[in-house]
Amino acid sequence: MKKAISFLTGTLMGGLVGVTLALLLTPASGAELREQLQTRRQNFQTDIKAAVASRRAELEAQLAELRKPLPKTEI
Repeated sequence: MKKAISFLTGTLMGGLVGVTLALLLTPASGAELREQLQTRRQNFQTDIKAAVASRRAELEAQLAELRKPLPKTEI
């Protein structure tokens, strides 16, 4: 358990250092970087909403198919 916690702590710290260095060494200004991040976030949200809508339509079609009455069979 102690090894797992150490690993997760190291991974988290490495990620924070990486993000910090990326933000500090990026060639874009702060305003440009914020604008790029905002645009990426909006694109990501749009993609997620489209995927959700598509999956919802698939599930609703499956549900409608399952709700159809079964054909009567003669015994």
